Amino acid sequence: MSTKASNKDNLLHSYFSISMDLIQVDIKLPYNLFVNASSNEERLHFVRIFPKGETLQKIDIEEFCKKYPRLYVPEAEREEYLQSLVKSQTCTPEQKSEAIKDTAIKHLDNLFNKEFTTEVLNDAIEGCRSTVESMIEVINEFDIVQLQEHISKLFFHDFYTYDHSINVSMYCISIYKIINPSASREILLTAGLGGMLHDLGKINIPTHLLNKPGKLEPKEFKILQEHPDRGNTLLGNDDIQMPNEVDAEIVSKIILQHHENYDGTGYPNGISGSSIHILARITAIADFFDAITTKRSYHEPISIEEAVEAMRSTVNKKLDPNLFEVFASHIKKISNSVKTRKLSIDDSFDACRPYRELPLTVEEKPINNDTPEKKK
Repeated sequence: MSTKASNKDNLLHSYFSISMDLIQVDIKLPYNLFVNASSNEERLHFVRIFPKGETLQKIDIEEFCKKYPRLYVPEAEREEYLQSLVKSQTCTPEQKSEAIKDTAIKHLDNLFNKEFTTEVLNDAIEGCRSTVESMIEVINEFDIVQLQEHISKLFFHDFYTYDHSINVSMYCISIYKIINPSASREILLTAGLGGMLHDLGKINIPTHLLNKPGKLEPKEFKILQEHPDRGNTLLGNDDIQMPNEVDAEIVSKIILQHHENYDGTGYPNGISGSSIHILARITAIADFFDAITTKRSYHEPISIEEAVEAMRSTVNKKLDPNLFEVFASHIKKISNSVKTRKLSIDDSFDACRPYRELPLTVEEKPINNDTPEKKK
């Protein structure tokens, strides 16, 4: 049996559980509902209890709640389930985002944990594309501050790369919309997919290095720094199929260039300024911002305003000054929080790895919020 046929067979015989309060009623259900009829946890037996295309009523859900501890949807119908949530008028943004994130986690987990083949990567790319499309719909009305608050409420996992990639994808979409409010759906999809796959090259890097908080040995950090090149090589395989509405060349540049610094001191190629694609420069901002504002098991986050101050200390070195200023001005315009201290971050900071403690320097003198900040 071919790998492709095997993957399809796995989809046909795989199921995922769903929350009953997220099932849409009074519409034609776009997916089938199943229950597990086996009491043996090692030998599950799924039985359909409601067919795709029929209209589900509220009384049906109430009956299901009485009879069954859990309902399932076939893995092959995950996209239909996700789209039904995105279009729902009753589900909250948090519920929608959690479902989107769970779906993205599934695709990334397959990518990182299955034996790697081009077929696995193609399946993951298509799955991530579908997820990013849903993401664009859900975060359409969010500004950066709302998005950060939203992300902070979502469940985070032990594997840093999964959550971080999903968060970076959302920030890439949001930041690009700030810079270009009339951006087409295609470029937003490209930005989001590039953000989702920006750490693709970490597939072949040992997990203990990816999740190691604290100082890495020089040899370990050198291995970690290979991930942009590795990711670009993986995506450049002739057998990789990028969706038609996505610019494959731009996604490749995001993967290859997201650790290039504005002043040319980054890696892997030491390019600078406008030689770095604009979406790679935006991904660098998203990458940095998420790394220091999202709670991890390794360290506590800092506030949005403090994060902007810390990032500002790297402008013209790590970050594009013009793109950063648009980003920072947007946050300043919509944020009501008062800054109580000024931070800078060490030039050695690298957003691709977890830190037990962020390399921050705190100025003892508080910022005076009533007077203009000095220009640097």
